[in-house]
Amino acid sequence: MSHWSRVCLSLMFIVSPSSHAQEEHNHGVPEKLGRVSFPTSCLPAVQQQFDRGVALLHSFAYTPAENTFRGVAETDPRCAMAHWGIAMTYFHQLWDPPLSPATISTALREVQLARQIEPGSERERKFVNALGLIYQDADTVPYRTRALNYERAMRELAAENLKDTESQVFCALALLASASPADKTHANQKRAADLLEPLYLAYPDHPGIPHYLIHAYDNAELAPRGLAAARAYSKIAPSAPHALHMPSHIFTRLGLWDDSIASNLAARAAAHQQGDAGEELHAMDYLEYAYLQTGRDADAAEVVRQLGNMPGLDSEDFKIGYASTAMPVRYAIERSQWTDAANIIPPTGAPPHVVAIAVWARGIGLARTGRAAEAQTETDKLRRIDAELRTSGNDYWATQVGILAREVMAWSAQANSNLEDALALMRQAADEEDAIEKLPVTPGPIVPAREQLGYLLLQQNHPGLASREFATALTNAPGRRGALQGAARAAELSSQK
Repeated sequence: MSHWSRVCLSLMFIVSPSSHAQEEHNHGVPEKLGRVSFPTSCLPAVQQQFDRGVALLHSFAYTPAENTFRGVAETDPRCAMAHWGIAMTYFHQLWDPPLSPATISTALREVQLARQIEPGSERERKFVNALGLIYQDADTVPYRTRALNYERAMRELAAENLKDTESQVFCALALLASASPADKTHANQKRAADLLEPLYLAYPDHPGIPHYLIHAYDNAELAPRGLAAARAYSKIAPSAPHALHMPSHIFTRLGLWDDSIASNLAARAAAHQQGDAGEELHAMDYLEYAYLQTGRDADAAEVVRQLGNMPGLDSEDFKIGYASTAMPVRYAIERSQWTDAANIIPPTGAPPHVVAIAVWARGIGLARTGRAAEAQTETDKLRRIDAELRTSGNDYWATQVGILAREVMAWSAQANSNLEDALALMRQAADEEDAIEKLPVTPGPIVPAREQLGYLLLQQNHPGLASREFATALTNAPGRRGALQGAARAAELSSQK
């Protein structure tokens, strides 16, 4: 039997009572994480577990992956790549933030251990050195610079190892991680897809390939190309909650709400079973979004109620803080419950760009109920958050918060009958929002600015102009209920007019 065949069987059917990581994934059925082969110079006895750790990495199951790689290091103290694997579990390339300041020193020590042990091949040495670029000089070199350096090193590694699957797959991930949200040509995403698509044909059960294809295609331009990978990924690695959730990124882009609901129900259940609060809440946020698009308001309300019964949520964790803040905001704003929105209380201890979501909701609620003077207080808070984020170098979220501030200002201007100002502010917000991609942490803005512009035009009795904005909004986000309803109302008013 070939090495590849042995690995395939081991990853699909391993049930090892001696593995701490396996205990965390005990589903009562054979574990399925997909098929990975990452040959190393470590002892043959640890190869199976090392491949399992890489499979977990590819499905962003970082804690069990770390436990698996630590087990490899205990069994084979001379396995330098085990320490590379541990360090990789602290690099959350497509999450926000990709690095936690609290873990950088720990990860750097693992990279240094790998170097001290000395990797057994030039390929392994380059994997280790590339990763070192992410952690070295983190206090003085901006993350964006380090990410680009890592991408460059991974491209060189992939070019030198054209027949090595993992070199190509990790290079594709590096391309995605360094893609600029402002690049609407999606150049890096297309480069990553060019690497991954041929591999997908050759290795259809590899978990990382469809996962990263979904991320590459998670935009309005490319989303239809991601449907095959979305349909496949959850079947390849159903033991990983993130693999059950990821298809919903494409389903959301295409307005396939029932598929998204099914995906996130499964992901939430698996994440809850494994005690992964961040992944559970992430799935719940996408689930809430899909319920609201299908008019299943009672189900959406139940998700929010269940959120309220989840104790001890760490709002300082961005993934947890974002989802737990966004869900009740979505429920109020999407249903035009402006008084409820005005009464939303911002979370304490959350990152500023998470707090901004709740502040925005309050501002919108106040402005839409005619309390523009009170909404000004929320606008001022958003401006301060914008300035804070820019000072800290977080330009992406500063831009997003600036868009939120303009939306509140637009509805406030409308409440004060400053109609031209209202349209100018909302159009600026829509243009800025359309020019930048969302991050994977969210299914999308609570309500796209372009959609809000359509409703603003309806209020000002311009149904023909509103129709064009709703059409654009639906091109950007197919199947959104609010945009569909707005388009229908605009068509009705246009016919009457």
